[in-house]
Amino acid sequence: MDRRNSRRDAQGQSVLTANRLLDGRIVWLAADGSWQLQLDRAKIFSNDHIEAALAEHAALAQQQELVGVYGVQVHENAQGILTPVTSREQIRAAGPSVHPEFVPTWHKPNTAVTV
Repeated sequence: MDRRNSRRDAQGQSVLTANRLLDGRIVWLAADGSWQLQLDRAKIFSNDHIEAALAEHAALAQQQELVGVYGVQVHENAQGILTPVTSREQIRAAGPSVHPEFVPTWHKPNTAVTV
């Protein structure tokens, strides 16, 4: 079982997520097999099939330049909008939690620091 997200309801549904190796961006597996930046493009798996999908895509992670492939349980509302069940995944799905504008100068690449 996926150790990162073992809180799955038997009748629930999940999506697969990972981080891109080169830039660390959060990505979601889409129905066409590509990895997308938006949760709303993610392929939905029933929770009784997520482990098989996870095993398949975790085996391909290095080849696809991904790290940390795992399943995330989601709810889908009447309009088809997906929302992760856990707070951690809701934050990940919303995108970076620190806007570049608010990163200290000494963290920004190619920024001269005067002393």
